[in-house]
Amino acid sequence: MLNQCNFIGRLGRDVEKRYLQNGDAVSTFSLAVSEKWTSKEGEKKEKTEWVKCVCYGKLADLASQYIGKGSLVYVSGKMQTRTWDHEGEKKYATEIILKDIKFLSPKKEAKEPEPKEEEELNPIGDDDNPELPF
Repeated sequence: MLNQCNFIGRLGRDVEKRYLQNGDAVSTFSLAVSEKWTSKEGEKKEKTEWVKCVCYGKLADLASQYIGKGSLVYVSGKMQTRTWDHEGEKKYATEIILKDIKFLSPKKEAKEPEPKEEEELNPIGDDDNPELPF
């Protein structure tokens, strides 16, 4: 049997990252996957499906670091349905457990650590090496 799903779409909001009790990272995000077509009457139509994506470990870290709301990505994984009880009512959620993410748009601005006070920044053009060709 084959359980593999592949989608290309845009994130509807920023990645949500949390940690399991064992310390493993889990990231979730919703992916908007749109289909466009022209009706027989010549009217342009569009339908968007929302796909809930879940990733674990290093993939979760990468997702939370490099993609955010509006990012275009390719994802591949397996479909899984979770069930739980909420106030006596059975609830269901279908998710894609990701095995791969390809970033198709520029990465989001990663937060860079502030330089420490004792670190001295190297000024540009302050190199007096006569062997450099410029």
